[in-house]
Amino acid sequence: MAIGMAQQKGTNVYVYDENNRQLWTRWGELQGYTSSTVTIKNGNQLYMYDERGTQKGSRAC
Repeated sequence: MAIGMAQQKGTNVYVYDENNRQLWTRWGELQGYTSSTVTIKNGNQLYMYDERGTQKGSRAC
């Protein structure tokens, strides 16, 4: 399973697989994505998530 698309809708980020099925959603501002990670800004932190929505790291911005 890979990330096909991440999309900002209002204050939420929606993440979809390559077959356009929704994988997960999080509150925050989408900063970017690859086929394996999504980066979301929340306050003054950047959070990195994998295709399962598991947080893989964070850093101040």
